[in-house]
Amino acid sequence: MKTIETEVTITAEGQLVAHIATAEVPPGHYRAVVVLEAQSIAEDEIEDFPVIDVGPWPENLSLRREDLYGEDER
Repeated sequence: MKTIETEVTITAEGQLVAHIATAEVPPGHYRAVVVLEAQSIAEDEIEDFPVIDVGPWPENLSLRREDLYGEDER
């Protein structure tokens, strides 16, 4: 059994349209369980999601625990 989380569209004709990466599941017939959230997702909500670009990380940035917390590891 595999769990795939994706967005779906339900057409006026009652068809459910879902797109998944083809590498995740090989083509074929499957039994699926669909859980719909109570609130639908408006397309403009996704497109207008705020993004803050702070530029590239410094080349010498180290995120090692020892470098972040120092000698006393706090």
